[in-house]
Amino acid sequence: MWTSGRMSNAKNLLGLGISLYFWGLMDLTTTVLSGSARPLTEGQEDNLSDKLHQRMKRSWVWNQFFVLEEYTGTDPLYVGKLHSDMDRGDGSIKYILSGEGAGIVFTIDDTTGDIHAIQRLDREERSQYTLRAQALDRRTGRPMEPESEFIIKIQDINDNEPKFLDGPYVASVPEMSPVGTSVIQVTATDADDPTYGNSARVVYSILQGQPYFSVDSRTGLIRTALMNMDREAKEYYEVIIQAKDMGGQLGGLAGTTTVNITLSDVNDNPPRFPQKHYQMSVLESAPVSSTVGRVVAKDLDEGINAEMKYSLVDGDGLDVFDINTDPNYQVGIITVRKPLSFETKKSYTLKVEGANPHLEMRFLNLGPFRDTTTVHISVEDVDEPPVFEPSFYFVEVPEDVEIGTTIQMISAKDPDVTNNSIRYSIDRSSDPGRFFYVDITSGALMTARPLDREDVSWHNITVLAMELNNPSQVGSVSVTVKVLDVNDNAPEFARFYEAFVCENAKAGQLIQTVSAIDRDDPQEGQHFYYSLAPEAANNPNFTLRDNQDNTAWILTRRSGFRQHEQNTFYLPILISDNGRPVLSSTGTLTVHVCSCDDDGLVMSCNAEAYVLPVSLSRGALIAILACIFVLLVLVLLILSMRRQRKQPYIIDEEENIHENIVRYDDEGGGEEDTEAFDIAAMWNPREAQLVVKNRQDMLPEIESLSRYVPQACVMDNNVHSYVLAKLYEADMDLWAPPFDSLQTYMFEGNGSVAESLSSLQSVTTDSDQSYDYLTDWGPRFKKLAEMYGATDSSGALW
Repeated sequence: MWTSGRMSNAKNLLGLGISLYFWGLMDLTTTVLSGSARPLTEGQEDNLSDKLHQRMKRSWVWNQFFVLEEYTGTDPLYVGKLHSDMDRGDGSIKYILSGEGAGIVFTIDDTTGDIHAIQRLDREERSQYTLRAQALDRRTGRPMEPESEFIIKIQDINDNEPKFLDGPYVASVPEMSPVGTSVIQVTATDADDPTYGNSARVVYSILQGQPYFSVDSRTGLIRTALMNMDREAKEYYEVIIQAKDMGGQLGGLAGTTTVNITLSDVNDNPPRFPQKHYQMSVLESAPVSSTVGRVVAKDLDEGINAEMKYSLVDGDGLDVFDINTDPNYQVGIITVRKPLSFETKKSYTLKVEGANPHLEMRFLNLGPFRDTTTVHISVEDVDEPPVFEPSFYFVEVPEDVEIGTTIQMISAKDPDVTNNSIRYSIDRSSDPGRFFYVDITSGALMTARPLDREDVSWHNITVLAMELNNPSQVGSVSVTVKVLDVNDNAPEFARFYEAFVCENAKAGQLIQTVSAIDRDDPQEGQHFYYSLAPEAANNPNFTLRDNQDNTAWILTRRSGFRQHEQNTFYLPILISDNGRPVLSSTGTLTVHVCSCDDDGLVMSCNAEAYVLPVSLSRGALIAILACIFVLLVLVLLILSMRRQRKQPYIIDEEENIHENIVRYDDEGGGEEDTEAFDIAAMWNPREAQLVVKNRQDMLPEIESLSRYVPQACVMDNNVHSYVLAKLYEADMDLWAPPFDSLQTYMFEGNGSVAESLSSLQSVTTDSDQSYDYLTDWGPRFKKLAEMYGATDSSGALW
């Protein structure tokens, strides 16, 4: 029979407060068989009830051992004792311990059966151990008792403080929250046994954070404890919460955690401008949408509560300036809305308002949540390019306008106060054909070349205006020129017409329908009139019928055409348009007489006449080729001679182009020779055009250029018209030298230092003539004075 027991010192007995000895205790509802405890079945309970009052022999029966955790002594901790009834105390019984922690945590004296703990026990790591005990015969090793299982439970002591496993905590609460507003709940965990005493009973308290916050001692819920907490005054709070076990009694263990509480923002502060007056300046040349300056309204709130919306509410520049809100920096950006002009207005005043777009109803009493400021903007003067008035020109010009005719006056002015002089020019990239010219000072736009609507009907040119004192300031304007149609193109056949008439054709038979085209485009539309040319008005073979729809029929006037009599007829047709003036042209219709069948189908049109004779000999062919070759040589010779006649116009590379000498092979007749050239052409081009005198005895090598000036240009006395006409004439002359020659003439007469040098007013004898005045003309006439023997006032030769 097994017995078990535990001897403990008085200190342990007092600490446990329960009996630690189990001597022959028997559980009435369980039995130990082979060292394992299990519930009794219904039959076993009945059998047990019958034997309750009988004394039975039993083996080793126990329940469990208890041992305190965290033993700090130097000796092994005594747990209990195992003893078998078969142990006579002679050492023949050997006790063996197995199971959880056997030999490592717990040891047994194999002779006495005493169990000791050899390691420090911690209930929080392991609360119980299950072991098995057996008694063996030391000599034979045979089991003396069946193996039994028992439990060693670790008894808890208060050795663990409460811990905040989720700390430190971060929380936020809106500013201005009412007292008692929940912030966050904290929880502390105690690892001690909650079923044993008050070791795991935790109580919460606040160590730091009063009087702003409070904590519920039982639940750990933190609440606000002070009203009207302002984020702008203090935003961050560090609250320290303590959790203490043993119900907060003296001797209990405690743990702390930190709760960082932030007051979140609400819109409780209205915006305010730090300045009530802003002074800004902007150049008058600032482009539209450019920035003038920035204004900012301060708001102590943050985030969405500090968002601003700026607007212009008053002032004399509401239509000139605009304001936008920068969403990143919450500033108002004032920009240019319309072009500025220093000469028109030099300063503006604006009233700017900044307001919060997001309001909270419970804080409206702290408003108003808007503020205003005044902005003064000064416009600074800059040197601006000339400005055209109007800003666009549209001109309609007939295509027969004369060269040099002013078609439009272009006007530009300097917008600055200085009002500098303007010089005009044409952007040649817009007029590559150089059809137009603008007067440099007046801005008169003139034609420089003939216009032809059929070639170019629209011209888009750009006229430039430059300040005389500041060439970098250049303005431009677009001029659209529409060339109006003039009836200057005669109608003509739409294509080459060739008709065929049968030998058996009858009188009045239609052989061809003709139509015409005209490059002109009259406003009233085109209408053509057809008739036979005057030389064919009484043509006996064919007649013409005008259909009044811009077409005409060609009809036979007779019958009985014969190929062998005449196989081809040429019919001239006069075509006239409805323009003013009426223009006409003559087209020729070729009519071939052909042999036809009874159905009128052409069979033959004398094709033999177009076939070369097959009997043409080789010699004849050689002769024809030789004639052609001789003709080519003659043509080349004539062209070469004509080119040599024009050779005087070619300038040698080494020849100075400003010192051309024109040599005449004839001798002039002095002042009485009025046929060599007409000097009137240099003074009055109109007379030169009307009365042209040609020399009878020779053809002059160089003719007056004024003879080529069109009559329309000569009638215009404007110098620009004359120059433009001469320029166009030089451009059209293929034999003109490929350079521009500028000739400077020093003339005599009124305005000259020497006055008139003509000999017409001089005397006839040398004795009466004195050349002393040459000495008064300066060093340039020194050589001339020496030749004529002039002396100075001292009598010496000068």
